[in-house]
Amino acid sequence: MSLAHGIHTIDTAFQRDHFDAAYLIVQDGRGAFVDCGTTHSQPHLLACIAQAGLQPADIDWLILTHVHLDHAGGTGALMQQLPNARLVVHPRGAQHMIDPARLIAGATAVYGQDEMARSYGEIVPVPAERVVVAEDGHRVSLAGRVLVCVDTPGHARHHFCVWDAASRSWFTGDTFGLSYRELDHAAGAFIIPTSSPVQFEPEAMHASIERLMREAPEAMYLTHYGRVEGTARLAKELHEQIDAMVAIALRCKGEPQRHRLLVDALGALYVARLRLQGSPLDASEVLRVLAMDIELNAQGLACWLDREKR
Repeated sequence: MSLAHGIHTIDTAFQRDHFDAAYLIVQDGRGAFVDCGTTHSQPHLLACIAQAGLQPADIDWLILTHVHLDHAGGTGALMQQLPNARLVVHPRGAQHMIDPARLIAGATAVYGQDEMARSYGEIVPVPAERVVVAEDGHRVSLAGRVLVCVDTPGHARHHFCVWDAASRSWFTGDTFGLSYRELDHAAGAFIIPTSSPVQFEPEAMHASIERLMREAPEAMYLTHYGRVEGTARLAKELHEQIDAMVAIALRCKGEPQRHRLLVDALGALYVARLRLQGSPLDASEVLRVLAMDIELNAQGLACWLDREKR
């Protein structure tokens, strides 16, 4: 799908439709991807290049918000198809793209080999000479259009967001939460924070959201999923929900059925927030759409409790 300012939203077809997005930014005949999905996503990205009237050789950059596999698993395979592109990645994520052995081992330990092959495909290394390590404030030039990489921990310590002044928008990865179109309502988009299972840091996430809002953005481009507007309302909602999620975690600490309690309480939280915003959806439909994310958020809160020894 092509949007204003030369920004194309690509459904990477990971897990289900309209769940996982990558973006192609086109400026004066040159292109830059932001995130790329998995190796299985490659045909969709290459098709978008053609639909935009470009060739693979016209792509100058692949910018990763972070190296979680739903965002970056297809990096090496895609770079093989883009002869002139360089990879831009956070300092904490660069080595995982150059030598993905630890990334593969960790994910395989969680998912198993069969699920890794089914969901992610082969994870291919990127030659070190094609990797640009982006410190906080790093500027990428796409045919003179400046894209700024800003360090935004909270979901992961190897996360940055990308500011595009031309569209007054952020490409937010997972820092600005997730918002699925099935949950849109009369007031606009519904959004929830997304914790990673291992590096959720609520204080850092609050600070990162505030940093994004200092630019008064007109829109956010989320990996999960698509472009959302009304950013001030959504930021307020994220702040309130982060605090509510932390309160839920603290209530559940020490409970023998902690994980089950976390899952149930998070589901109830999101259904209640949607109700307050006037959504007519049944609770069962909300929980179906958010099932995977509720599970991951519960894991993230549990890891935060254990790490902080709260």
